[in-house]
Amino acid sequence: MKKLIIDGIETEPNPKKTVLEVAMELGINIPTLCYHKSLTPYGACRICIVETIWKGKSRFHTACTYPAWEGEVRTNSEPVRRIRKNILELMLAEAPDAPEIQKLAKEYGVERTRFKKRDKENKKCILCGLCVRFCSDVIKVGAIGFKNRGAQREITLPFEEFSEICRVCGACESVCPTNAIEASAITGTEPILIPSEFDMGLIGRPPIYTPFPQAVPNIPVIDTEKCMFFQNETCRVCEQVCEPKAIDFTQKEEQKEIKVGTIIVATGFDQFDAGIKKEYSYSESKNIITGLEFERLVSASGPTKGEIKIDGKVPKKIVFIHCVGSRDESVGNEYCSRVCCMFIAKQAHLVKDKIPNSEVTVLYTDMRAFGKGYEEFYDRVRKEGILYRRANPSEIYRKGEKLIIRAEDTILGEPVEIKADLVVLGTGIVPRKETEHIRKILKLSKSQDGFLLEAHPKLKPVDTAIDGVFLAGCCQSPKDIPDTVSQAKAAASSAMSILSRGFVNIEPVVSVIDENACSGCGTCEAACEYGALKLDDINKIMTVNEVLCKGCSACASACPSNAIVLKHYTPKQLLSQIEAILQ
Repeated sequence: MKKLIIDGIETEPNPKKTVLEVAMELGINIPTLCYHKSLTPYGACRICIVETIWKGKSRFHTACTYPAWEGEVRTNSEPVRRIRKNILELMLAEAPDAPEIQKLAKEYGVERTRFKKRDKENKKCILCGLCVRFCSDVIKVGAIGFKNRGAQREITLPFEEFSEICRVCGACESVCPTNAIEASAITGTEPILIPSEFDMGLIGRPPIYTPFPQAVPNIPVIDTEKCMFFQNETCRVCEQVCEPKAIDFTQKEEQKEIKVGTIIVATGFDQFDAGIKKEYSYSESKNIITGLEFERLVSASGPTKGEIKIDGKVPKKIVFIHCVGSRDESVGNEYCSRVCCMFIAKQAHLVKDKIPNSEVTVLYTDMRAFGKGYEEFYDRVRKEGILYRRANPSEIYRKGEKLIIRAEDTILGEPVEIKADLVVLGTGIVPRKETEHIRKILKLSKSQDGFLLEAHPKLKPVDTAIDGVFLAGCCQSPKDIPDTVSQAKAAASSAMSILSRGFVNIEPVVSVIDENACSGCGTCEAACEYGALKLDDINKIMTVNEVLCKGCSACASACPSNAIVLKHYTPKQLLSQIEAILQ
């Protein structure tokens, strides 16, 4: 029986695969810098060289190109290590500054190279050709190529001019094992990154990404507006490297109709756009950020791994500003967003924890520490050396390398100017833009502040005027996490109570049509938000669907002939009630 032995491990020969592929399946590590599943291997870097023993004869081959025939393969024998050392010395002459080369050289005990280092600007390129082959064979653009031969060989642009056909997809950068290539050197312009939504645009993300760490389901998604396949029907690298074969480009979006007994509206909120407050110069400086952006900055999973840095610098003077977009008539938001006071207190505490010698100032309108343990935390933060100053900021501008916050101290009654390296805007909560579309579909009401309106603020805080539709979270009003969780549980419980009964109790107070007075003009039908009125085409009078009618009396107000009244509230009934009271 034919056998293939790799480093003493027996396996069946498979000439359809290479030695490198079989070794990887067996868990044997063979170093390689030019191999990629999407490309036909051709052993450019030669660092994957192995020793093959067949009929007592020893030969050397690159593992990425040599088929897995029968025989013996030694991936880490003394002759193999000696050859790899020589190759690494040549690579160090080509790319002495490449971290991957330095790492391999250290692993194989290569401290310096005997060969003359090349005199060139880029000290990282090892001429593996991955970038060139990817651009031409996979992306099918060919914006870069090789020039010259031998010691003069290098990667260059056609006619040595900036390429106009480059799509700035970043493939060349992503496959380069030594980070030797930059897209800006090909196009002459800096590529525009896809901003990461989860990291508030502070860093970029690839076209395939996981929306956020706790996403449900926790699987990557493809941004079809940025993916090269959906734009130009090229690439498909992800499909080739995915071992479970989970990527299927033939799938299409589907719309399904689902019958449900109850609906819980939990559409969330939007952050107030700080750019609306022009006086705060939010979009004009990287050193002026919002509270959510700062939250990602201090997170251990954030763009700076939890270090508070802007452009690589650690700020020493940080100013937090309350009520940006809340309690502000100038932007139409007169309500309090509730969460700002405490998330700023938490962030100020984190600054002191991460930058102990920093100066932190909080400019607040009023301090509202309303929740359990909130007041105690507020006191703790002030004892840590954080200065709380009651003030109304009017302007932020740059002066040299510092930011200047001009404000009115409302306790002293005088103007002040505060210098800062970083300004954090405590932006408030506003109704989510897409919620308006849901509201119109479900025929829900909204309050004056734009949030969805509950049936009763005290007795029915999660119910709506529509039976079976409930509210949860910030779609109903600004609230913090504990209140959101409580309301979500209440909404779920209310929904389950209906589902368990199997029926809905409707109010008996509905509209009634006086057939003798109705002219069938249709004015009331247009006024009804719930679609409860419909014209009888035969008798030419309006009819009322008592299941849909909510007794709001909008139709009665709109009727020009006073042909609509509410049950239990007819003039005769009202007069009878008044007489009974007077007696």
